[in-house]
Amino acid sequence: MIARRWAAAACATGLLTAGLMTGTASSASAAPEGCGYQVNAQERWASSFCATGTGEHRIRVLQKHFLAEVGYIPIIGPWQPAGTVSFTTITPHTIVSTWVETR
Repeated sequence: MIARRWAAAACATGLLTAGLMTGTASSASAAPEGCGYQVNAQERWASSFCATGTGEHRIRVLQKHFLAEVGYIPIIGPWQPAGTVSFTTITPHTIVSTWVETR
């Protein structure tokens, strides 16, 4: 009987702690701002940079393969914290769109 009470108390404490940690984590981060990107199709690279914020960003490029049956080529750079560069290489195919993804 006492063991069950301790187990229930430990479970409740763990859930409460997890809830508090989740609540503080989401309010402590701010999406990056002041973002921009660069694309160099000749040298085949793309990069993004966000100046402020505590979240992360990455460069996204959508290209269209020259063979229609292949379709689109999504290229995604690594997540990087604000204040640093997300860099990726791209293919020699046509660029359809480029954007900075944040979280």
